[in-house]
Amino acid sequence: MLKRSAAMAAKDLKLSVSGGQGLVQAVLLGLLLIFLFSLSKPVGGVISAQAAGAIFWLASAFGLVLVFNDLFAIEEANGARVGILSSPAPVHAVWIGKGVAGLCLLLVSQLVFLPATVAFLGQAIHGPWWLLGVTLVGADIGLVIIGALLGALSQGQAARESLLSVIVFPLLLPVLLSGITLFAMCFSPDPVGEPGSWLGLILAFDALFAGAGLFLFPFVYSGEE
Repeated sequence: MLKRSAAMAAKDLKLSVSGGQGLVQAVLLGLLLIFLFSLSKPVGGVISAQAAGAIFWLASAFGLVLVFNDLFAIEEANGARVGILSSPAPVHAVWIGKGVAGLCLLLVSQLVFLPATVAFLGQAIHGPWWLLGVTLVGADIGLVIIGALLGALSQGQAARESLLSVIVFPLLLPVLLSGITLFAMCFSPDPVGEPGSWLGLILAFDALFAGAGLFLFPFVYSGEE
């Protein structure tokens, strides 16, 4: 199954990068959000570390929606989903492959968002780099687990095209709140708390929804057209 998942991820990354719609739209929308929020900065003042973290993860969440809408639209546009379901490959390989491809695209987007946050919002990374990296990867895994599950649910009918953006944000609140708080610790020059409980919340979120995704994805992806 891992071999088929890797093939699915490679195929999606190749098509997404060559087409460029999902990734480019995610990057442009994220940069626009960061720039617009930077205009709220008081003259001669700075945006707080908490607000900067919130803006970064808001840009990431909107980018997530665009990325996974594009990834699942690849099969929907050509009616290839029926062919995938008819193949001997397990359906879970699609979920894992889409998740890996989405994680790569989201990380690429965030490599643009992070310097933009530092530049436009007047931030500097004072906290430990390991905390920044662990938070980024851990929270992103939670984001793509939800994105890969609900992205399949939002495809198949024209009336459901905007479903992902409607239902994804309430589910992402725990991991987004954790990411915002931990990024505030990294941006703040003064110690503002212990990261252990927030990292534990991210880990619990990832484990819970990974299990839910493994159980639910076959029903979601093979649902009625």
